[in-house]
This record gives sequence, structure tokens and C-alpha cells, in this order.
Amino acid sequence: MRHTIKVAAVLSAAALALAACGDSGNTNEGGSSGSASSAGGKKSDVKVGMAYDVGGRGDQSFNDAAAAGLDKAKSELGVEAKEATAVDKEPESAREERLQQLVDAGYTHVVAVGFAYAPAVAKVAKANPDVHFAIVDSTDAKGSNITNLTFAENEGSFLVGAAAALKSKAKHIGFVGGVNTDLIKKFEAGYITGAKAVNKDIKIDVTYLTQPPDFSGFGDPAKGKTAAEGMYQSGADVVYHAAGGSGGGVFTAAKAAGGMAIGVDSDQALTAAADVKDVIITSMIKKVDVAVYNWIKDESEGKFKPGEQVFDLKSGGVDYSTTGGKIDDIKSKLDDYKQQIIDGKITVPTKP
Repeated sequence: MRHTIKVAAVLSAAALALAACGDSGNTNEGGSSGSASSAGGKKSDVKVGMAYDVGGRGDQSFNDAAAAGLDKAKSELGVEAKEATAVDKEPESAREERLQQLVDAGYTHVVAVGFAYAPAVAKVAKANPDVHFAIVDSTDAKGSNITNLTFAENEGSFLVGAAAALKSKAKHIGFVGGVNTDLIKKFEAGYITGAKAVNKDIKIDVTYLTQPPDFSGFGDPAKGKTAAEGMYQSGADVVYHAAGGSGGGVFTAAKAAGGMAIGVDSDQALTAAADVKDVIITSMIKKVDVAVYNWIKDESEGKFKPGEQVFDLKSGGVDYSTTGGKIDDIKSKLDDYKQQIIDGKITVPTKP
């Protein structure tokens, strides 16, 4: 356990970070409200507090997808928003404090981005029954004022696993997970199942960057680079990451090795650094932006729905990207697999 003085320091830093996000009308990245003019003259009464996971806005992946949904809500619905971000290796109390600070600042609708917020959401939501909460990627926090936004990551990962196997000349691919949790194992399970549907004998390397409670694996590009380098050096020619901000390191390693990479959550051939975009053959798109925007829109229309909302292939909640045309030659095969999953002919496991 950390000493009390360290916990206090982290909480103070979190408070400062939240304060720096800005109140209504600020325009700095990290927080502000959508103005009436940006929403075509509309001004919503909904005030949204967004609590990002480690990496925050700018991770080019998971958090940025949530940010895109919030930005759309600010622009189109005129909602006011404030943002705050988790700090690597912070105590659980810091997450609770971050959520409570948003509530205390008058934000009546709070979105917690990432499963790591589940204990904090459960506690803070219970203490604030008049505030509506949404948590992305977890059903562990339950309550009459909590919506759980979850995804069929295994289904989307099946498709990019099939793509990896179809594009691999070495018949050897890899998977880099950010943190060894049940959620990230859903990505691994789908990826392996999809690859083996194409070639049951394909070799698949798997590694995780960190173990809970260390969540730095979602925000450490250096670790991602080292892990992927080892895979390319051992003969893999395609590596898929489910590692948030650490994925940038995977792309760097792919570039240096002359290999291929697969992105996650967002269409990373559009969001990654310019010098590595060409190594990304596809991405498993997880439409966190759609889930976040739809939740805020429902709230603005007085349609709060507690409980789990699942975004799968059938609902368009997950998919694969085609930016760059690098998988155009196998798209018909991937779409066939996609339809089989939607029709129930293929059931994708959630555990490796």
C-alpha cells in the first residue's frame, strides 16, 4: 500500500487536472462545453462529465473514440462537458474522487471510460442517486442509475484474426494485450479463433504488457514496441494489439521490421502517426463513440435506460476497417465470416 502522503499527492494532482479541464465556455483540449453556436443554436440542459482511463484524450485509440462521441454530442446537441483523466498507478480512491468532483461541479451525467472505473462507479453512483452514470466495458457496476455500455470485442477480433491469417505469408502472427484482464482476453479469444478458422495450424504468439493492478500497459508505447519487436524477430509478420496507447509502439516495431500491424478500437490507419499508418492493414473498430453519443442523446431526450447495452456485429457496434485498401483482396471472405457470425452459424468464444 502507498503511504498516506502519496495518496494525498495523487488526489491533489487529480483535482488539479480536473480543474485544468475548464468550466463552461473554455476551448482547451481536455474540457469545455459545446457552445450554443456549435450546436446550431441549441443549448442542452445536460451536463456531461467524462472520466477517461489511463492515456486519456489523445491515445489514438480507446479514449479518443469516447472523446469523439462526446465531441459530437457537444457539437450536435449543445451539451456542456468537463473531462478528466486517470493517472497511471493511482489508488482506487483517486478514481472515486475524480467522479465525485465531476458530480460536485454540477455534472448530472457522468461517463466512466473503461472497466477499471467499475468499483468507483458502483460507490459514487450509490452515493449520488440523482446522477446518471454510464460505464464503458464493464457490467460489474450495477444500479438503477447506471448504464453499462459493452461490446462484442470477440466478434470484431475474429474478423481481424481471419484477416491476419489470410495476409500472413509466414503463417505466423502475434497478439499484444495491454493488461491481462478478462476484457482483453475477449480480444485474444476472437483473434485466435478467427485466425484458426482460416488456418488451423497457424502459429500465434501472445503477450501481455502488464498484469493488474498495473494498468500502465494501456499507455506505454515503449513496452508495446519491445513486445512486438520480439514477435517480428521470431518470425511473425502480422501483429494485432489491444493495448490502447501502447499500440503506437507496436506500429513503430512493424515499420522497422517491414511487417504488418492491426489496430484497435478506432480506425488507426486514420489516427496513428503519419510515419506508421502504412503498416496498418486493418483495425478492429469498436464504436465507443457511437455508444457514448447515443447514451448522451438518450439522456438529452429523457430516455435514460439503466442496465447493459451490448454493441455487437449485428447492431454495428464492432467491425473491421478497410482504410488504405490493404485488405480489399480478402474483403469478400471477411464479409462472409461476418455474416455467419451475425446469422449465428459461427459462435465466437469470449475466452482463449
